[in-house]
Amino acid sequence: MTVQAPLIDRFARAITYLRLSVTDRCDLRCTYCMPERMTFLPRAEVLTLEELHKIALAFIARGVRKIRLTGGEPLVRRDMLQLVQALGRQLGDGLDELTLTTNGTHLAQFADDLAAAGVRRVNVSLDTLDRATFASLTRRDQLPQVLEGIAAAKAAGLKVKLNTVALKGLNEAEIPELVAWAHSQGHSVTLIEVMPLGEVDGDRFDHYLPLDAVRRDLESRWTLVPNADRSGGPARYLDVAETGGRLGFITPLTGNFCEGCNRVRLTATGQLFMCLGGEAQVDLRAAVRSDDPQAALDAAFARAMGEKPERHNFVIDRAGAAPALARHMSTTGG
Repeated sequence: MTVQAPLIDRFARAITYLRLSVTDRCDLRCTYCMPERMTFLPRAEVLTLEELHKIALAFIARGVRKIRLTGGEPLVRRDMLQLVQALGRQLGDGLDELTLTTNGTHLAQFADDLAAAGVRRVNVSLDTLDRATFASLTRRDQLPQVLEGIAAAKAAGLKVKLNTVALKGLNEAEIPELVAWAHSQGHSVTLIEVMPLGEVDGDRFDHYLPLDAVRRDLESRWTLVPNADRSGGPARYLDVAETGGRLGFITPLTGNFCEGCNRVRLTATGQLFMCLGGEAQVDLRAAVRSDDPQAALDAAFARAMGEKPERHNFVIDRAGAAPALARHMSTTGG
């Protein structure tokens, strides 16, 4: 692929990582993410497979080296595998890595095909190993399917990273057990502070758990050794000497990580968000559907680089406060 001028924002950060949402739909209803009666986008508003592919190729031509496919739950989209296969053909030709974030409920069905298409790593959201707690958090009794999917991914040769949202009073006491189990299976774990995006049925403040407190608890149990490796995302890593595994921390609230941000997010409707915690967006759907898509996309990229903010402004500071943004995480893409 012919590489064009790289995407550089006004803070001299090169954009090399695209999180590409293929759907806002999800088959779980995690309590910290969305309400039970979630209203999803009309399918007619979602980009077609060809449009998603065309936009992804435009990003690769401008220097994006890593694409993570997200949702909602990406594996609920019927033609998802075709997109994975099409993007997989760009590996080694402009694209270095193609990854996927999933809740794992359909992973057993797709693990072998994902590996065959060139995916080498998957992130699986898993907040608990307790079936009752899982059913309560997700409003769906599907922990066995998720564990089956994780096992299938491992068997297919995929590297698995578990993403765990730390929740006070819900999974707080279980975090050490979950980390130990994951490491025993050869998986890494990244702990995440709950993000104040979108209205939910409860109050996120009630379950907000700062990760500095979690780290202190883990340090009282294990020897945590700093690790300088980076995966291209916001996580900062430690090695756990006793388990031999890796542990990541994503701290949007207690430890801002924006100074080196190399990411943008595209929603399933083609709206490009330059920051997860910002409202600014650029319409790539209109660009890709225009009479001159190349010129329109170039103009949209230039506008996006000029509007990418220096940092987000997430905060959870009191009970009853409105979310930082009305937009749900499933809309933006995880």
